[in-house]
Amino acid sequence: MAKIAVLGAGAWGTALAMHISNQHQVSLWARNAGHVSGMRKARANPLYLGDFKFNDNLQVFEDLGAAIDDADLILSVVPTAGFRNILQEISKLKSTKPIVWAHKGLEPLTAKLPHEVALEELGDPKISGQHWGALSGPSFAAELVRGLPTAVTLAANDADFALHAANLIHGNNLRVYNNTDVVGVSVGGAVKNVMAIAAGISDGMGFGNNARAAMITRGLAEITRFGVALGAKTETFMGLAGAGDLILTCTGQYSRNREVGLQLASGKALEDVLKGLGHVAEGVNTAREVIRRADSMDIDMPITFEVNQALTHGKSAREAVTDLLGREQKAEAI
Repeated sequence: MAKIAVLGAGAWGTALAMHISNQHQVSLWARNAGHVSGMRKARANPLYLGDFKFNDNLQVFEDLGAAIDDADLILSVVPTAGFRNILQEISKLKSTKPIVWAHKGLEPLTAKLPHEVALEELGDPKISGQHWGALSGPSFAAELVRGLPTAVTLAANDADFALHAANLIHGNNLRVYNNTDVVGVSVGGAVKNVMAIAAGISDGMGFGNNARAAMITRGLAEITRFGVALGAKTETFMGLAGAGDLILTCTGQYSRNREVGLQLASGKALEDVLKGLGHVAEGVNTAREVIRRADSMDIDMPITFEVNQALTHGKSAREAVTDLLGREQKAEAI
């Protein structure tokens, strides 16, 4: 039995911790002392995941050092905006344990993907010996915690580590595939959230199934174009971390990013939408950062552009969709 430290007690972090605790010892860490106290008393995470009960293999910590002590693997599920900080805190504790992240997005202000942050903070695993990787795919916490079938992908530059880490998390109702395309898995997990906002806007406008299917398909083309330009493998975007995650997030009832789009389409202000959401919607920050990076690399991303216009430049959802549909005719291509 291994020990896994899960950092971040939101819905997805808690669901992963509960799943893994069926096979291993798990330390679930949260920064907020009140949140930790509440989970210890309830033996559940009522704030983010209802009354699903923790088993005896899962313990909750507010002390990061205690949480990662003797861990065989650290699984980071903090928001992407806090990823660099948590890596720095881990480094200060002199830990060289392998790290896998399960959050999706680009770092605010730098437009860097999690693997680029990891490279800066932890160094090249081939030199440092500290392995790291990304876990992503079509996965709603509410379904994993109910024991419903779920499949995701774990990517790491080192094939042996990718297989080892995947085996630690794989089991029961969660199937974990492994590959070595960290860039592709990171891009797919990040940019699909932007497309989910677009799909939500389309659905909220009542544009129907045809429009949603077109949005998903052309969204996948944008994600692939962006990822390949950054060094990803095209085939990754045909898998769980690409098409799979995109389809789920654009259609699923638990999708926070799709909900943002739905509410924007109803005329609500973004600030009010986010206040009422209660959870992080990574696509809001990601849209801005993806466009910043795409512009610097001359990558055409029209859906992402219009979503960002609606989110940060005051453009109405209807006007954004109208402008997207009014683009000149062209040949279909990735």
